[in-house]
Amino acid sequence: MTEWLLGLVPVYGLYLLAGCAFFSCLAMPIPTSMLVLAAGGFVASGDLPLAGAVGATLTGVIAGDQTAYLVGRKGGAGLTTWLGQRAPPLARAMDLLSRRGGIAVFLSRCVFTPLGPYVSLAAGAARMVWPVFLVAGVAGDLIWVCMYLGLGYTFTGNLAAASAMALNVLGFLAAGALACGLGYWLFRAR
Repeated sequence: MTEWLLGLVPVYGLYLLAGCAFFSCLAMPIPTSMLVLAAGGFVASGDLPLAGAVGATLTGVIAGDQTAYLVGRKGGAGLTTWLGQRAPPLARAMDLLSRRGGIAVFLSRCVFTPLGPYVSLAAGAARMVWPVFLVAGVAGDLIWVCMYLGLGYTFTGNLAAASAMALNVLGFLAAGALACGLGYWLFRAR
């Protein structure tokens, strides 16, 4: 599926980026990260405009996040209980959200991206304050979009290297967040 979608980027470009980004935020198994990396390569070669690629991808992820939040808000606890049996990451998202709130939303957008759709759904179900959700989500989405487009731009023609670099950067960010959290916990315990 990935190769087929990558072949569509030069044809449908910005619409494909926005649509795939939107549906991936609703927990659809779409390789959006690879598409955004490829879009960065197309920006480097002049086939896609940079502002358009950033705008389309950002619009898609923000719209997807807000849709998942609204579904969680309207469905409430009944929906999360029903989905919890079918979507194991939802339990982890609820736990993260209850402990960290806005920072959990931010981190689920740029570091722990597989949890993003579940955190959005859980945030809506938990009746998280919408402006906090919006600001934290947009900030994390902006970092994710710029990082993946930038890596695709930098590693034009070598998506495997760009993907490996993205995983290394995300691993580094996760390790740094964990170190800061442990340091804070030790400071508070002392």
